[in-house]
Amino acid sequence: MNSRIFLSLPHLGGNEMKWIEEAFKDSWVVPLGPNVNEFEKLLGNYLENPNIVALSAGTAALHLGLIALGVETGDEVICQSFTFAASANPVAYQGAKPVFVDSEPDTWNMCPIALEEAIIDRKKATGKYPKAIIPVHLYGMPAKMNEILAIANKYNIPVLEDAAEALGSTYFGKKCGTLGKYGALSFNGNKIITTSGGGALICPNEQADKHIKFLATQARENMPYYYHNVIGYNYRLSNISAGIGCGQMQVLESHVERRREIHALYTELLKDINGVTVMQNPTSDYNSNFWLTTISFDSSWDISPEDIRQALEAQNIETRWLWRPMHMQPVFANAPYYGGNCAEHLFKHGLCLPSGSCLTNDDIKRVANAIIAFFNQNTK
Repeated sequence: MNSRIFLSLPHLGGNEMKWIEEAFKDSWVVPLGPNVNEFEKLLGNYLENPNIVALSAGTAALHLGLIALGVETGDEVICQSFTFAASANPVAYQGAKPVFVDSEPDTWNMCPIALEEAIIDRKKATGKYPKAIIPVHLYGMPAKMNEILAIANKYNIPVLEDAAEALGSTYFGKKCGTLGKYGALSFNGNKIITTSGGGALICPNEQADKHIKFLATQARENMPYYYHNVIGYNYRLSNISAGIGCGQMQVLESHVERRREIHALYTELLKDINGVTVMQNPTSDYNSNFWLTTISFDSSWDISPEDIRQALEAQNIETRWLWRPMHMQPVFANAPYYGGNCAEHLFKHGLCLPSGSCLTNDDIKRVANAIIAFFNQNTK
């Protein structure tokens, strides 16, 4: 049996232990500490925004972002349907209601046309505009933020970017996560860099940064005893996890570069399969980190993503279906949905390929050869 090729494993750079050992030496085996401060500084330098709050998860970042935007019980928040549940779950945490919109085929992200349709219709239905908009940069591909932001500004609705998969991606030369009022990042084990588990919220200014840190540390007031005026959360990143992140920041750019190299190799190797498309940047204004390289295939074929997944699994290769849209999830069955069937079509006719930065060119060739063999056998 060939060795296992995983979808996206953590890729350590070698210096992570230095930061962790320093924390142990100084007994900073607690929440917060110097590693957290340094990690936030390094992220801030990279993103050209000093107002970064390191948190326990990307989901925590989205939740605090919604709180900062004033989302409360009964409000509506417009969400991208084609995404992971963590993009929408924090809306429910606040007692608010998600309103889902379809994707567009160029980036697979929030469709600006469906977005404006949803805004207008929700105003008619409820008498008020949605409280926030959460576009997602899916698989690292930047959403059409110029159009989305123009619509958001037209109706005075703030944007919270879900850039969990897009650290290192740029849109018109700007880092994803820095385009909306707030931006959320994830450092889960399968992301571009990892802190084992963790995330961050990119804030618009120092005042917002301080407020998010306050909420994320149980909202304890500045008193000689524990005193609380508002509900807080235990959402800050640990000093040990932040040490891993400090080490990972030293290899961030090389990890992004390697993911792009892997995507380019897949593009070349799979170019001759009739009806199979490797997802690409729509124009030179988009520069995805290609966190995961994804493919879509001809809908006229009697093939499902599961057929391909099982065929590659038989060769010890891990692949994954594209996200099942949120409007197709039982938990959100009653949520409003706007748009067509782009997201549903992609779900039924696409696949995520192994893309971890630790994979070799030979690994990628093995995956590509397995895909080529599958289509040769099943599309004649």
